[in-house]
Amino acid sequence: MTGAPNDRTDESLIALRRILRATEMYSRDLAQAAGLTPAQLRVLQIVAERDGATPKALATRMGVSQATVTALVDKLVRHGMVQRRPSQTDRRQTNIEVTASGHETLERAPDALQQRYVREFEKLADWEQAQLVSSLERVAAMLDAHEIDASPVLTTGDIHNARKAGQGGDAH
Repeated sequence: MTGAPNDRTDESLIALRRILRATEMYSRDLAQAAGLTPAQLRVLQIVAERDGATPKALATRMGVSQATVTALVDKLVRHGMVQRRPSQTDRRQTNIEVTASGHETLERAPDALQQRYVREFEKLADWEQAQLVSSLERVAAMLDAHEIDASPVLTTGDIHNARKAGQGGDAH
């Protein structure tokens, strides 16, 4: 790594491109191995962790709208990975539960990219975590992306088209 400003610019762009490529490759691997998008996998994981969840709880946990969760769950229901069941305690609510097929899918799905990131991020010292968050927020601002509503699901593609197809990880 050299100190010349132009070299640093190129190095920063290369690092960004590597992050984007890693995200694209993971999405492709996930689709091939499990037939899911990263956002669909995250819904499946959350429902399995909690042994069921309401759409509202999923939306809150993922940081997305209930409409986005509904589209994601609809897709998972069509694939036979989750089912909707009326709540035993409140008939106005519906619970989402993982099916046997959903559990099998979770077992064969590759390790989620964000889970790898979380494991490595949590190993960093507190000051390193703060510095990294600050730097990433700065990059988002530099790309005029600091106000884009996004969930903590690493995925690529057009968020508007992904949302319409029930694949989005972003709200509203």
